[in-house]
Amino acid sequence: MLNSPVTASLRGLCVVSDRVVWASGSGGTVLRTVDGGSIWTQLPVPDAGKLDFRDVHAFDEKIALLMTAGLPARFYRTDDGGITWDIVYETNDAGAFFDGMAFWDNTRGIAMSDPVQGDFLLIRTDDGGKTWKEVPPGDIDKPLDGEAGFAASGTSIAVGPDGLTAFGTSKARILRSTDWGHTWKAVAIPIQSGAPGKGVFSICFPDKDGHGVAVGGDFAADTLRNATAAYTVDHGSTWHPASTMPWGFRSCVTAVPGNTNEYLAVGTSGCDYSQDGGRTWKHVSDTGFHTVQCAPKSKHAFSTGSDGRIAMWILK
Repeated sequence: MLNSPVTASLRGLCVVSDRVVWASGSGGTVLRTVDGGSIWTQLPVPDAGKLDFRDVHAFDEKIALLMTAGLPARFYRTDDGGITWDIVYETNDAGAFFDGMAFWDNTRGIAMSDPVQGDFLLIRTDDGGKTWKEVPPGDIDKPLDGEAGFAASGTSIAVGPDGLTAFGTSKARILRSTDWGHTWKAVAIPIQSGAPGKGVFSICFPDKDGHGVAVGGDFAADTLRNATAAYTVDHGSTWHPASTMPWGFRSCVTAVPGNTNEYLAVGTSGCDYSQDGGRTWKHVSDTGFHTVQCAPKSKHAFSTGSDGRIAMWILK
């Protein structure tokens, strides 16, 4: 475990490198380290003490974006390492509840919200999050009755190569796009659903060869191992259940750089590791976390959770 200066619930995480990491969470909390986790600096956001920053995406140690969950639905951007923040998107439409954001590169990104007025709300940026535009609702499959996403880790939406993106829902569906989020189609995934706390919580597409993993389950029964993970080998067109499941509900999954077969998944009941593309999982820790992410081109991973919990993994 690493020393943390806060006791907030930390659900947002962006690992820029094995030295630069951003984290965010409840009570308007934003943290950053530039020395690999030895020292974490708390970065205040004006008038944000009651906001819950469920996701953060950073391009480097200076430029980062924050996403709130609930109303007001806001996105903030800093270009000076958190000294100042600008509101770059805001809506107070009833039902708006953003679940996560993801970026293909330093300019193109996408974020998704629960349905607003009967349609999923998705917004896109082509300038690094300085401005955002809504995806026309007619280009997205209609949500099913009661269908929504999850903001447990900011990773219920993921991007992949060549314009691929997908987000998971409470109805065990993946909404998938292959044209940079302009048009979408739904596919089924074998992860449990049927109750408000069940569904797909996190997706990961690590490479251009079609591999990917999704995790989830039942947040309210976080030790149940029934249908908590699935994998794909065709960029998410079809999904297959893991033959050996993680040991319970998992809210986030990350790929280990350099090996498309290795994944680390975390949840409130512990952590699991796969070395065969998500087909089987080995339990590695009983400590609960909300989110996890590997550093690019590194065997270092960071994870965050409740009570300000922060950990660093050194993967062999």
